[in-house]
Order: sequence, then structure tokens, then C-alpha cells
Amino acid sequence: MIEVGVDVPNAAIMLIENAERFGLSQLHQLRGRIGRSGFKSTCVLISDAQNDEAKQRLKVMTQTTDGFKIADEDLKLRGPGDFFGARQHGLPELRIADMMTDTALLHETQSAAREIAARDRELTLPENSALRTAVAALFSTVAQSGLN
Repeated sequence: MIEVGVDVPNAAIMLIENAERFGLSQLHQLRGRIGRSGFKSTCVLISDAQNDEAKQRLKVMTQTTDGFKIADEDLKLRGPGDFFGARQHGLPELRIADMMTDTALLHETQSAAREIAARDRELTLPENSALRTAVAALFSTVAQSGLN
């Protein structure tokens, strides 16, 4: 039974079965529900997962209690997910950049997109017509897939 809202200040032990079924952020949040008093606390993760990805994810939980590091490792291992929700995890297919190594390029692209949106939110200027067509095609594909 999982009830994150329960607050038992003296709780000192937590046992999570099938820990591989949880996301790292979920495990981190659950683990944070114990050890809130002066008593030493222990969180036990039980898993019979045999695949390397699950083992690596659970290993992260044994190496740190820093939520930012946990989220970063989860991003590296599972990816950010698909923007439109077609896939539950993994890196989206990008044709010009790698989410993990091209962050500077992606930030530059985001900045350029914000500038365009600030000048021409509806993409009606002639220089933005190709972009408008591409965006319309993308959202049309998403609508046809029933993902919106």
C-alpha cells in the first residue's frame, strides 16, 4: 500500500517491493517519507529485475539522496519522453541534435524560437511561412494519431 500523504514522524524503515516498477523520482519521494525524526532510517528496495537498465536505475538510488542527481541520472538512462505522449520514455527522434550532448545547440534553438514567437506569434510573416507549414503538418499528424 502506498500513501504518500501519510506523515508518521517516527517511521524509520520502508520496504519497497518490485522497486523496478517505480520511477526514480517516485522512489526518492517515497524514501523521503521516513527518517523525519531523530531516529536512523533505512529504505529497502526489493527487485528481481534482471535487465541492466533496471539494475542501473536502482543502483542510482544507493549512491545518492540528492534529488537533482537522481533526476539527472533518470534523464540519462530513460530519456525525457515524447513531447506528444506517443512513447512513455526514451529519447524522442531528433534529426539534428542529440538531447544528451547538444544542450547548447538546443538552448540556442529555444532562444531563436522564442524570438520568432515574440515577433510573429501566428507565423504570418513571409519569412516564417515554411515554419508555419511544418508546424501545421506536425500538429495535423498528432491530431490524426489521436494524441491531442
